Amino acid sequence: MDVKIEASWKKVLEHEFTKPYFLQIAIHLKTERATGKTIYPPGPLIFNAFDKTPFDKVKVVILGQDPYHGPGQAMGLSFSVPDGIPPPPSLVNIYKELKNDIGMPIPKTGNLTKWAEHGVLLLNAVLTVRANEPASLSKIGWMDFTDAVIKKISEEKKGVVFLLWGRFAQEKQVLIDEMKHHVLKAAHPSPFSADKGFFGCKHFSRANEWLMKKGIEPVDWTIN
Repeated sequence: MDVKIEASWKKVLEHEFTKPYFLQIAIHLKTERATGKTIYPPGPLIFNAFDKTPFDKVKVVILGQDPYHGPGQAMGLSFSVPDGIPPPPSLVNIYKELKNDIGMPIPKTGNLTKWAEHGVLLLNAVLTVRANEPASLSKIGWMDFTDAVIKKISEEKKGVVFLLWGRFAQEKQVLIDEMKHHVLKAAHPSPFSADKGFFGCKHFSRANEWLMKKGIEPVDWTIN
């Protein structure tokens, strides 16, 4: 099966693409579309996180759960929406924390492509969703794939910072070798939980401090 994904990731993940679970994902998505279901993000953007952040460029991983399920929102990058789409509530809270942490003005756009291009892998644990049905495709095999992604980063790289926001993301901590990498945990930025430990976590400055200690260029968190 030929998967259209950035070349370095294609090499790192080549064994995953031939496993039965991955072939089942492809079949499932084709069936969904054949029965008239709308799937987000659009096909060419399903692997956008990988295309925008090649394997050798990954410095930070921000793990989301599954894509936005409203029209025009999902773009294959966790927490990100395209230009012209209002930032959803969790992203608004991420921006508030950025301002409080590093003094960054609140961006006008919710498009986080610049982060991705600066080495932040914006990875959702589930890469597709049915329109208007959150978590609707969470059990078709995507988590096997993204768990393999996290393990590959842990095994084959060193000095990566993982930002794990909320219980769901924190369950992935067991996949990460903390002798080689740094894990920062906080509450999810959702309005339901941001005031329970996301606000004030200072993950953006703390991630950069750790990277610099390791001799790695810090992330430029500016958006505009």
